Amino acid sequence: MSRFRFLPEASEELRAAAEYYDAQSVGLGRELVIQVRRLCRMIAESPKVGRSVRPELRRRLVRRFPYSVLYSIENDEVLIVAVAHHRRAPGYWRNRI
Repeated sequence: MSRFRFLPEASEELRAAAEYYDAQSVGLGRELVIQVRRLCRMIAESPKVGRSVRPELRRRLVRRFPYSVLYSIENDEVLIVAVAHHRRAPGYWRNRI
């Protein structure tokens, strides 16, 4: 497997987080996006490495930032369900899958 795609909600979460971090320090938002994309490529190469949080959902932590990438393994791709901040209400993304 070597493909991944974001649900629109997950893409929006990443965009909003990047804007927030750029407001804190220029370039920090870009670094978050780089880290998330790098992690998504790693997940696509080895999707079963992530910790199972539900039968159909796995999670990997984003390096340097308080975020997790939640994803499901679809037929021929990894579906990024959420880019979730660790302090946000747990499980808010459950209705996405």
